[in-house]
Amino acid sequence: VWQVALIEKTSLGLPLSVWLKIDTGMHRIGIAPEQVRDLHARLIASKRLRQKPGLMTHFARADEADAAPTQQQLALFQAATEGLEGERSVANSAGLLNGFARGALGDVVRPGIALYGSNPLEYGDASSLGLRPVMQLETRLLAIKTHHQGDAVGYGGRFICAEDMPLGVASVGYADGYPRVTTSGTPVMVNGQLARLAGRVSMDLITLDLRGVQAAVGDPVQLWGKHVGVDVVAGAAGTLGYELLCAAGRSCQRVYRPEPPVES
Repeated sequence: VWQVALIEKTSLGLPLSVWLKIDTGMHRIGIAPEQVRDLHARLIASKRLRQKPGLMTHFARADEADAAPTQQQLALFQAATEGLEGERSVANSAGLLNGFARGALGDVVRPGIALYGSNPLEYGDASSLGLRPVMQLETRLLAIKTHHQGDAVGYGGRFICAEDMPLGVASVGYADGYPRVTTSGTPVMVNGQLARLAGRVSMDLITLDLRGVQAAVGDPVQLWGKHVGVDVVAGAAGTLGYELLCAAGRSCQRVYRPEPPVES
């Protein structure tokens, strides 16, 4: 409300584009539905706007299989904005892909995690939604050693070698955004072959079970991307793909590789 008052009292010399965010159930930020009509009218009367104020809300539970909470939010939004001029925006990634708001998505959608090719829903997987990963976290194999049956690996000795076996060490860890809580057995691609995480993730190193993998020092290691879904790693860490995507790469080199357009 104070922001509307500020617009009324202040001229920036140029007309503004303004959206009214309506709290229909997220209970984070936004105006109450009963305030919408008054504030909408005040913004128009201020003559400070480029066009009629946009009207938006944010779904709190669109990632769930139960449509009821999302549809309740949508009904509240529609009732609060009925007859008002201005563009509408209601759908985040989950709201866009789950179909709950089909026919009522408004004029502007706001995909976030879906743009990275990660599944925004609690169920299903990214490929079934037609999403493709656009980010890869990669490193190199630093060392390969053969360990004996019964050897305990890493902090806490959580991984015990079941037999005499090769283990690789790759230069990545939780300082790079690969979660410390990721469990042993999580898939990792080494030189295009499936390997598994072995033991705890260290600050800047991980250990890999290389049984059945042809590998050499310097080979590429993919933590997630085209071959290992970020949602798979997130599941092994008890979190969601968005957290990994946001945290990754703070100490890593970033390389941008344009891809050719997908043929229809």
